[in-house]
Amino acid sequence: MNILNFIHGHELLISTSILVIAYIFIALEKISKVTTALIGASLTIFLGLVSQSVELDGVKNPDYFINFIDFNVIFLLVSMMIIVNIASTSGIFNWVANSLLKKTKGHPVLILFMLGLFTAVASAFLDNVTTVILVMPVTFVVANTLNINPIPYLITEILASNIGGTATLIGDPPNIIIGSKAGFSFMTFIQELTGIVTLILIVCLIILYFLFRKELKTTKEQMAEVAKLDNTNTITDRKLAIISTIVMSLVIIGFVTHDLTHIETFLTAMCGASIMLLFAEPKNILKSVEWNTIFFFIGLFIIIGGFEAAGGIKIMANWILEITKGSETATAMIILWASGILSGFIDNIPYTATMAPMIHQIQLIEGAQYAHPLWWCLSLGACLGGNMTIIGAAANVIVSETAAANNKPIKFMYFLKYGAGITFVSLIMSSVYIYIKYLI
Repeated sequence: MNILNFIHGHELLISTSILVIAYIFIALEKISKVTTALIGASLTIFLGLVSQSVELDGVKNPDYFINFIDFNVIFLLVSMMIIVNIASTSGIFNWVANSLLKKTKGHPVLILFMLGLFTAVASAFLDNVTTVILVMPVTFVVANTLNINPIPYLITEILASNIGGTATLIGDPPNIIIGSKAGFSFMTFIQELTGIVTLILIVCLIILYFLFRKELKTTKEQMAEVAKLDNTNTITDRKLAIISTIVMSLVIIGFVTHDLTHIETFLTAMCGASIMLLFAEPKNILKSVEWNTIFFFIGLFIIIGGFEAAGGIKIMANWILEITKGSETATAMIILWASGILSGFIDNIPYTATMAPMIHQIQLIEGAQYAHPLWWCLSLGACLGGNMTIIGAAANVIVSETAAANNKPIKFMYFLKYGAGITFVSLIMSSVYIYIKYLI
């Protein structure tokens, strides 16, 4: 009874402790992130910070743990993973990449720009990890053919994947969380972010060209080999490639027309995934879904739900407003730069999952107009900040591990020279954009 009384009187302390300890273990990666999240979620429910019961005394319970799991995010992630996994087995993405590379005529500088653009555009509609996994084998083939170091291309792909993923609702998990919490549609992200993200991408690619230009040299003979790249057998299943193209096009159209149809993004994606499963073996495809990521999200939502139910989110929102004295400009810049810097060193998914409810609370206090730019500050900071270090985003780690396996390791400090500079430029441009568009 004493323990129950202690818990009942110290919900905020206990929920904060669980959240902070979970963050520490996620950052240290001594045990897997999903294990950390599920242990934290189990404790949150077991200690009564959120309720196990859907009803209390016949009345719907607002603290029921399921209420804190954002199933819009869960179903959108699972559905897009299914669509992309099935489509990738047809070879359609590699065919597109090879076709674009052939148009460069093997020129190393044009290849840098082409790989950067392809990675960014693909990352806006596929997840970043899938994109870099698809483009890396092509990169190594091209670099070997040209007899040049693949690292400039790999670093460009890392940076472009995180920049491109910022542009749309489905490009990066933080945006999916933000879109669901703020109620933003696919087209809202396009209207608000795609322009500035495109400008950031172009500026960053130009900077990378100047930084890497001395390494991007080869012979005319080797350039001719890339220009003759055989792309005839890249598509392994022509029928599936056609079906995948049609379904993905319809899904994107569904996203774009949300404001007219009012069909939620997750439902559009679920319909697309269901159709794609008609042309594949569900058992095999579901094995390739990143269930670690899905259950990581679920555990995280429950942990943050306990913190929110205890009043922690409201305290954070009031604290931010207090230190900024209600200044919208100060609040926006703190969120943008704190998100950008912190996301370079900690996982931007738990960070965004914590910050999104806080901004929602600020919105309840100050109004939607005040909070509107804050959502975009969180998105730009959390997504672009992943470029700062080689551990800043999942795509960075995947490329780094693959490069090391191919005897081309990307050292932490070596990447930091490029990543920190690109992140700084990206955040400066984002600050100017936010200030001019929303705060003047």
